[in-house]
Amino acid sequence: MRIGQGIDAHAFRTGGRLVLGGVQIPHEQGLEAHSDGDVVLHALCDALLGAASLGDIGRHFPPEDPAYAGIDSRILLRKVVELVGRQGLQISNADITVVAQAPRLTSYIGAMREHIGSDLKLDISRVNIKATTTEHMGFIGRGEGIAAFAAVLLEE
Repeated sequence: MRIGQGIDAHAFRTGGRLVLGGVQIPHEQGLEAHSDGDVVLHALCDALLGAASLGDIGRHFPPEDPAYAGIDSRILLRKVVELVGRQGLQISNADITVVAQAPRLTSYIGAMREHIGSDLKLDISRVNIKATTTEHMGFIGRGEGIAAFAAVLLEE
């Protein structure tokens, strides 16, 4: 068994789309990023890559590479799943926490789980997503951005 953890955070920017867990969420701000800024999937990619001892998302998809400008992070996640599979590893489960003061995410978690389960080739019973706030503390609490934390378990 191998355990991996990943963390990602992005600042809000005026305009753009807010995409979390592969789901577009209505909000007046998007996230500043080279790709679509999906902190949920970026944290998940880093957790998977870490558990497989394959570095991090920036190593495989450098932010300075124009090929990844605005890319759908689900494409990146599927590529990471392929890399993990080539190592002879199978994904057992994923647990993700999204930290955002706004918007409220409860009604989008089911769709996020479905997208992630599909991309990881897992039953959604093996994908957990939680959302929390920071009770108005720090950059997240001030509404300046969103963060996500992910943990995964891989089996050899």
